[in-house]
Amino acid sequence: MSDQTPAAEDVTEDTPFVPEDDTYHRASTDPFWVETTWWCFNIPERRLGMWLHAGYHTNRDQVTWRVFAWDPSGADPGRLAYYKNKPDLPMPADADLRDLTFPNGGFRVKMLESLMDYEITYADAEQDFSLEIEHRSVHAPHRFTPGEAPAMYNPHLDQLGHITGELVLHGERIPIDSWSVRDRTWGPRGGHHSQSQKSEYVRGEYRISDPGGPRWRQVERERGRGRIQYIFGHVDDQTGFLSFVRPQDGDRHGWSPMNMGWLLKDGRFTRLDKTKSRMKNYRDPDTGLSQHMEVLCVDREGRTMEAEGAAVSHMIENGAGSNALMRWEMEGQVGWGEDQDGWRVDHFQKMRNALRSYH
Repeated sequence: MSDQTPAAEDVTEDTPFVPEDDTYHRASTDPFWVETTWWCFNIPERRLGMWLHAGYHTNRDQVTWRVFAWDPSGADPGRLAYYKNKPDLPMPADADLRDLTFPNGGFRVKMLESLMDYEITYADAEQDFSLEIEHRSVHAPHRFTPGEAPAMYNPHLDQLGHITGELVLHGERIPIDSWSVRDRTWGPRGGHHSQSQKSEYVRGEYRISDPGGPRWRQVERERGRGRIQYIFGHVDDQTGFLSFVRPQDGDRHGWSPMNMGWLLKDGRFTRLDKTKSRMKNYRDPDTGLSQHMEVLCVDREGRTMEAEGAAVSHMIENGAGSNALMRWEMEGQVGWGEDQDGWRVDHFQKMRNALRSYH
């Protein structure tokens, strides 16, 4: 740990990140310790979203990196506009994320200005696919509140940026001009960390908050399932929002609290009031995927913003839930972002079956 990096017990939501946070920390001997880097952008006229993600298991010196692009032509890996997943690759012990090319043909991350600006490049000549982008951040990294689910005590940063560059998709050159976010997380993830270890949940007994309402919404509210939902949308550097949503704490009417995140209004970022910010999701009755959302953001100063979103394309990597490209309307403008709807497969199946029930 760097002398400039605060001890975990001293960190609050207002503790700034430091330049050392641009690279890997190796702060624990936990075999499930993983450090991520994630980048995304969108091309609205193509209804196309894109991810570059790498998770580095520092105590195993292994990394899994993925690059994918999705549009309405298909949602599963075999039909995506582009998909490449390279799991558990050997990683040099001295890997430095400030200028790093991931092994075996992976993407490159190069820091241009600490904690703010980055260059990302990637090429796959076999599939005539490549990209060159710059992520220019519009604010300092936003730290989520320690002790709040789902990050709990794992440091997590989010950062809105202006992404520009070029994508080559099947040989076609497509310009990129997008407002989107990046994030980084480091800490234990996976294994017993992925779901509550309370005895009733280990036995498969899942409490429901506020019983009642449609059956599928009751299933979605089952606690202890490791359920995560993360939504965001931005028009530009003046208007937008980002939050983790907690369906587990939702009510019978379908409203789920937004427990961490920001409101961006009139060019000013403020923290959400988790007691007043909420989201209501409507799912496709056949697929179970997110289809339409209503969002109410209220910040700690009492400022408000309503947003309404529609999913225009999906990417389903693990057989349950999806990453959806979302078209948002807010403040009389159109913005773009995502719904990252994370489920365990058995939980998603139970919800979808309730949603599709005819009796």
